[in-house]
Amino acid sequence: MPAPGGPGYRGRVDDQPDDETALGLALEEARKAAAAGEVPVGAVVVHDGRVIARSHNAPLAQRDPTAHAEILALRAAARALDNYRLAGATLYATLEPCVMCCGALVQARVDRLVYGAADPKAGGVVSRYRILDDRRLNHRIAVTAGIRAEECGALLTEFFRARRA
Repeated sequence: MPAPGGPGYRGRVDDQPDDETALGLALEEARKAAAAGEVPVGAVVVHDGRVIARSHNAPLAQRDPTAHAEILALRAAARALDNYRLAGATLYATLEPCVMCCGALVQARVDRLVYGAADPKAGGVVSRYRILDDRRLNHRIAVTAGIRAEECGALLTEFFRARRA
């Protein structure tokens, strides 16, 4: 049987990872992005108690400005469920999603967003913009911020420090 949270894992609802554990899986994805020279952001989607998608930033590798970790994870989750609407899903991201990714979360009807580090330059949840608070949108998403924030932020800081050196 595959490891919990790993590829092919189809756990029971009572095996659902808690927020800390799920953010740990997203951090694993972020480290993959860093190793590939991409900005280290990772994302995981949990639905009905199981991890159904994992991804990391890949705009350089895919030559696609929309290839953010969150977008790629949402696409994989939609394929896994055979439905673009991800009702009941939680998306875990190491960094506060940008405006584009917040829009995608709304379009996908994700129930909950959990993220680690704030993004004061481009955050679309609270830091720069407040997309998910806009009452004109037809979907509301519960948000939990700051889970493993120091670890998520340190990964980004080290990545950019190394690039400037």
